[in-house]
Amino acid sequence: MTPEQTIREAFVEASSFLRAHEVMEPQRNAQLLLEHVLGLSGTSYYVALGDPFPAEKQGELEEGITRKAQGVPAQYITGVQEFYGREFKVSPAVLIPRPETELLVEAVLQYGQKLAAGPGGELNVVDIGTGSGAIAVTLALESPRWRVLASDISPAALNTAEENARKCGARVDFRQGNLLEPFSGLMIHILVSNPPYIPARDIEELQPEVRDHEPRTALDGGPDGLDPYRAMMEQLQLLQAPPRLIALELGMGQAPEVAELLRRAGHWQDIVTVKDLAGIERHVLGVGR
Repeated sequence: MTPEQTIREAFVEASSFLRAHEVMEPQRNAQLLLEHVLGLSGTSYYVALGDPFPAEKQGELEEGITRKAQGVPAQYITGVQEFYGREFKVSPAVLIPRPETELLVEAVLQYGQKLAAGPGGELNVVDIGTGSGAIAVTLALESPRWRVLASDISPAALNTAEENARKCGARVDFRQGNLLEPFSGLMIHILVSNPPYIPARDIEELQPEVRDHEPRTALDGGPDGLDPYRAMMEQLQLLQAPPRLIALELGMGQAPEVAELLRRAGHWQDIVTVKDLAGIERHVLGVGR
């Protein structure tokens, strides 16, 4: 960065630097990092573009741009990611929440409200492999009458999720353990999960930002990517009864196999597939009676 430049000029220089290093979406990443360094967002950022770039912020911006050029996800540099209109803390201990997962939350809210309208009182809702806690926290805030619980095998991920719940004012019962094991003996009405689903052989082919920086335990779904789904089907016997609604996120091309796993389990009347905004079959739901 050169001295006495405007914020707009700093943006142009940062974008050019990232483009030269073959960073995807260089302008978007440059803006994210500038907004973070300057403490601006939205309209306030655009209004300030003609202002002088603060000299005392130069080192912080250069460090962020350099890390981004080296492949570090911008969200790990800024420490935050927006999800469902709320800001969540993220770190290399957790997977960065994706926009398509918001559609999973929408589906759970849609079908879950129908369950809530029926008999049975309070609904127990469990988020398996919670990571940053984005799903669990969002469900707790959007449906405050639900009792939301969440698990993760990683203590570091749970620390992040708990911090996000406190920051957002959400009541979530977090438990450490493998998949459904922390909820043995519990009556679960809704089970939602975005588990690791990348086939192990495909991980090396992922974008470097994902492959080299996001937690491997949140990516690796075993030889064909379906190990977590099979394990959850087997662990259903730990619960008092199968959940009346199960909602799962999955990878490209996995919907038919995951749907068949749910059909073979025989606990749900309807199997529903939900496409993401790119038209990919991204979520499979089992809807009970």
